[in-house]
Amino acid sequence: MKTVFIVYNQALMEKVMHILDRLNIRGFTMWEDVQGRGSDKGEPHYGTHTWPAMNSATLTVVEEETVPALLDMLKKLNSVSEKQGLRAFVWQVEETV
Repeated sequence: MKTVFIVYNQALMEKVMHILDRLNIRGFTMWEDVQGRGSDKGEPHYGTHTWPAMNSATLTVVEEETVPALLDMLKKLNSVSEKQGLRAFVWQVEETV
Protein backbone atom coordinates (compact mmCIF):
# COMPACT_ATOMS: atom_id res chain seq x y z
CA MET A 1 0.00 0.00 0.00
CA LYS A 2 1.09 3.55 -0.72
CA THR A 3 0.08 6.90 0.71
CA VAL A 4 -0.42 9.68 -1.83
CA PHE A 5 -0.55 13.24 -0.48
CA ILE A 6 -1.85 15.74 -3.04
CA VAL A 7 -1.67 19.50 -2.50
CA TYR A 8 -3.37 21.74 -5.05
CA ASN A 9 -4.95 25.13 -5.61
CA GLN A 10 -8.50 24.90 -4.32
CA ALA A 11 -9.71 25.87 -7.81
CA LEU A 12 -8.67 22.33 -8.88
CA MET A 13 -10.68 20.49 -6.21
CA GLU A 14 -13.43 19.21 -8.53
CA LYS A 15 -10.86 18.00 -11.06
CA VAL A 16 -8.84 16.17 -8.39
CA MET A 17 -12.02 14.55 -7.06
CA HIS A 18 -12.92 13.54 -10.63
CA ILE A 19 -9.53 11.81 -10.97
CA LEU A 20 -10.08 9.90 -7.73
CA ASP A 21 -13.55 8.86 -8.92
CA ARG A 22 -12.25 7.73 -12.34
CA LEU A 23 -9.69 5.51 -10.61
CA ASN A 24 -12.28 4.17 -8.13
CA ILE A 25 -10.32 5.62 -5.21
CA ARG A 26 -13.03 5.87 -2.61
CA GLY A 27 -11.17 6.48 0.63
CA PHE A 28 -9.45 9.80 1.27
CA THR A 29 -9.09 12.61 3.77
CA MET A 30 -9.25 16.20 2.55
CA TRP A 31 -8.24 19.48 4.13
CA GLU A 32 -9.46 22.84 2.84
CA ASP A 33 -7.86 26.26 3.28
CA VAL A 34 -4.30 24.92 3.39
CA GLN A 35 -1.63 27.60 3.15
CA GLY A 36 1.73 27.21 1.47
CA ARG A 37 4.18 28.22 -1.20
CA GLY A 38 5.65 26.20 -4.06
CA SER A 39 9.26 25.13 -3.79
CA ASP A 40 10.17 26.11 -7.35
CA LYS A 41 8.04 28.66 -9.19
CA GLY A 42 4.89 28.58 -7.13
CA GLU A 43 3.32 31.74 -5.81
CA PRO A 44 2.27 31.85 -2.16
CA HIS A 45 -1.24 30.69 -1.32
CA TYR A 46 -1.87 32.43 2.00
CA GLY A 47 -5.48 33.60 1.80
CA THR A 48 -4.37 37.20 2.40
CA HIS A 49 -5.06 40.42 0.55
CA THR A 50 -1.66 40.20 -1.15
CA TRP A 51 -1.76 36.44 -1.82
CA PRO A 52 -5.48 35.53 -1.85
CA ALA A 53 -5.30 32.00 -3.30
CA MET A 54 -5.67 28.99 -1.00
CA ASN A 55 -4.81 25.32 -1.35
CA SER A 56 -6.58 22.11 -0.50
CA ALA A 57 -4.88 18.83 0.34
CA THR A 58 -6.02 15.24 -0.07
CA LEU A 59 -4.43 12.15 1.42
CA THR A 60 -5.34 8.70 0.18
CA VAL A 61 -3.97 5.20 0.70
CA VAL A 62 -4.07 3.02 -2.41
CA GLU A 63 -2.71 -0.23 -3.76
CA GLU A 64 0.77 0.16 -5.21
CA GLU A 65 -0.39 -0.66 -8.74
CA THR A 66 -2.82 2.32 -8.64
CA VAL A 67 -0.05 4.89 -8.05
CA PRO A 68 1.30 5.19 -11.63
CA ALA A 69 -2.13 5.91 -13.11
CA LEU A 70 -2.95 8.39 -10.35
CA LEU A 71 0.33 10.26 -10.75
CA ASP A 72 -0.03 10.27 -14.54
CA MET A 73 -3.49 11.84 -14.34
CA LEU A 74 -2.31 14.38 -11.77
CA LYS A 75 0.70 15.28 -13.95
CA LYS A 76 -1.61 15.86 -16.90
CA LEU A 77 -3.89 18.06 -14.81
CA ASN A 78 -0.89 20.03 -13.56
CA SER A 79 0.48 20.48 -17.08
CA VAL A 80 -2.70 22.23 -18.24
CA SER A 81 -3.07 24.21 -14.99
CA GLU A 82 0.58 24.75 -14.02
CA LYS A 83 -0.02 28.28 -12.68
CA GLN A 84 -2.66 26.90 -10.28
CA GLY A 85 -0.17 24.62 -8.56
CA LEU A 86 -0.40 20.90 -7.84
CA ARG A 87 2.06 18.55 -6.16
CA ALA A 88 1.78 14.90 -5.17
CA PHE A 89 4.01 12.95 -2.79
CA VAL A 90 4.08 9.18 -2.34
CA TRP A 91 5.38 7.09 0.52
CA GLN A 92 5.17 3.52 1.76
CA VAL A 93 2.49 2.48 4.24
CA GLU A 94 4.15 0.39 6.92
CA GLU A 95 1.04 -0.73 8.81
CA THR A 96 -2.69 -0.06 8.98
CA VAL A 97 -5.51 -0.79 11.40
